Amino acid sequence: MGALHEGHLSLVRRALKENSHVFVSIFVNPTQFAAHEDLDSYPVTWEEDLAKLKKLEEEYLESAKSMSPWRPSSIRGIFAPTVKTMYPTLPPTSDIAGHGSFVTITPLGSELEGASRPIFFRGVATVCTKLFNIVQPDRVYFGQKDIQQSVLIKRLVRDFHIPTEVRVVPTVREPDGLAMSSRNVYLGEKRREDATVLSRALFAVLDLYNSGVLQVKRLRSAAFDVFREDVTRLRSDGRIGPSGQIDVDYVAMSHPDTMGLIPDDEELNPNIGGILSAALIVSPVDNPKTQQELNQRSVRLIDNVILEPKVDVRVRRERRQQAAARHAASVYAAANGEPTGIPKGQTDEAQSIFPFKCL
Repeated sequence: MGALHEGHLSLVRRALKENSHVFVSIFVNPTQFAAHEDLDSYPVTWEEDLAKLKKLEEEYLESAKSMSPWRPSSIRGIFAPTVKTMYPTLPPTSDIAGHGSFVTITPLGSELEGASRPIFFRGVATVCTKLFNIVQPDRVYFGQKDIQQSVLIKRLVRDFHIPTEVRVVPTVREPDGLAMSSRNVYLGEKRREDATVLSRALFAVLDLYNSGVLQVKRLRSAAFDVFREDVTRLRSDGRIGPSGQIDVDYVAMSHPDTMGLIPDDEELNPNIGGILSAALIVSPVDNPKTQQELNQRSVRLIDNVILEPKVDVRVRRERRQQAAARHAASVYAAANGEPTGIPKGQTDEAQSIFPFKCL
């Protein structure tokens, strides 16, 4: 949506490494903003965005010269459509019951971020469907920071048989851990420092998980402990008043493939892992003293960490080798008219490794 930062640029770098032709889309999509949200004030930095993309491409082309004799990939174009192009028949609406053609993904689109922003994912799914239809990319790149959005787009592509591959790139963070976001510019100096509690809480849970804790309740509680300790410290330092300026919207543990919520009374499957995601609302500072503080508004920040499966790398490698061997044996048997050893209606585990049809 523009206002490019290093997180966005990391997606472009990844695309340049993996494709010969790269196109960047920049479009502030009005249908994912509710009436009370920041569409009118969302940062539009067109000239700065173009300069950043040009510099990135120049640096990439220069580094690619010494790496390969072949012509390196490049940014072939920037797709920056107008609102009329993307929504030709009706003006965009922020009314959840508004008339028009929209794409919804349920129940994923109404949970977590969708619960707080009920039209957000409807707008995201709709505009991405339009972008995919117009551009027809072989691959699309999304950031892990918006993990629910990434999972939703994967679901969209699968359910609508869209011939594109969705790739998710790790979150890019500031040196102090804050996930990069276009909305960080709204924070100001004081709130910018306070907002790092979000990543610190998530990393505390990640450390606890890596120590062997699997109980969802204990993991989520660890995040809330960090939030409470931080608010208490800020109050004792006189940084915030009794009402506080940091509100936790949610802290959720989800299945890594579906974003389905995992209840507190369950344990994570160590062979699957999970996603811990959280959202904070940072309110304006108490007793504003500068013009910048007087103009502040509430800022909503989201972040997440992936709790990786604990299956030993060696075990995973052996499983892949065994699955590959079974797959090769079944292909050989089928070619020679012999029984494959796979019961009718059962899916061979190797299909996840060889997702193509052998001819």
